[in-house]
Amino acid sequence: MADPQEAESTQVTADAPAKPIAERTKRTPQPKKAKAKTKQPPGKNGSKPTAKATVEPAPAAHAGRKTYSEKERVQKLAQIQKIIAGGTSKKDAVAQAGISEQTYYHWKKAAAPTSESDELKDLLALEEENKRLKKMLAERLRKENAELKNRLGLA
Repeated sequence: MADPQEAESTQVTADAPAKPIAERTKRTPQPKKAKAKTKQPPGKNGSKPTAKATVEPAPAAHAGRKTYSEKERVQKLAQIQKIIAGGTSKKDAVAQAGISEQTYYHWKKAAAPTSESDELKDLLALEEENKRLKKMLAERLRKENAELKNRLGLA
């Protein structure tokens, strides 16, 4: 008869191939850890970054950017106009004023409606004055014409 130990070993080996190979090699999933914060590159001297470096927001793109008040903008535009009137190109005049061409055109576009509205008011006032003067002139000419007719005896 067969040895009982051999019979058990054959049963175990016979059960083993019944499982697919993928199951035998597959790892059991372990619980996931919480994601760590993104790592900051080490400092210049190789030390770890401080917590302060991760809290601070990124610096502005234009750290040296200056904001001008409306009065300063008008002054800069007037300065540029004077330089241009002197015979310098717009590009050079804008560079002398210390602003970019893009800024110059943006400011000029923003300032244009206010100056146009002032010009429009001036134009309307001149038209009103012109109408008033024309009426006065027409009245005077009628009186003068009537006077001449009376002198000549035509009327």
